[in-house]
Amino acid sequence: MNAPSTFRTRVLPAAAGAAMVAALAAGAWYGYDYAMSQPVRQVLFAGDTARIPRAELEAFALSVRDARPGASLAAVREAARRIPWVRDASVRRRFPDAIEVRFEAHEPLARWADGGLVSTRGDVFNADYAAFLPLFRGPEGAAPRMAEAYPALARAATPLAAALVELRVSRRGAWQLLLDSGLVVELGREDIVPRLERFAAAYPRLPAGALDGKHADLRYNNGFAMLNPHPGPLPRERGKK
Repeated sequence: MNAPSTFRTRVLPAAAGAAMVAALAAGAWYGYDYAMSQPVRQVLFAGDTARIPRAELEAFALSVRDARPGASLAAVREAARRIPWVRDASVRRRFPDAIEVRFEAHEPLARWADGGLVSTRGDVFNADYAAFLPLFRGPEGAAPRMAEAYPALARAATPLAAALVELRVSRRGAWQLLLDSGLVVELGREDIVPRLERFAAAYPRLPAGALDGKHADLRYNNGFAMLNPHPGPLPRERGKK
């Protein structure tokens, strides 16, 4: 006979506890929603800010402070990612009246022939950069593999005592590089780093006449050819004028 009474004793405290949790959650959500709807008076920056122009940061901060109250953090993040040099950004609210934006900046590696810069990750982006960078030329989508291959190619070219100033990839995937000495090196489509390493090791031992060539073709299994890009007139064939 006491079973229904015991059941009620157990259910009523549980129901009361659930109601209390719901009330606390509703109160917390109301407080969060209220705080998020308040205007932003401070914009704090963190992370990789050294390359980002100060004027861009100030203009961005002003736009966030002037935005309508309740603007989403996702919208602020998207606006931050459009700033030059910014690869990615994270945004969080710091109560009561601040937003913190943490930046991840691009690290420049090369210039892209169609405009813009190439990062060490292979991203093509637009930003001003005055210092020297090598030039990459290739079809759309080639920048990531060129960025990946470039450090090994630059190291392999070190014994040539000339800087790599241009790297090219054809639509068929053939690689070519240009050194600041004027030497053009054809690498082909396979084993490009080992081919360049073998050539660079042999280059200092080449006879003086071979060094006059300005075009090196490494697309051979067991060697390479040094060519003159501006040969003299070809000999006439017999019987022809």
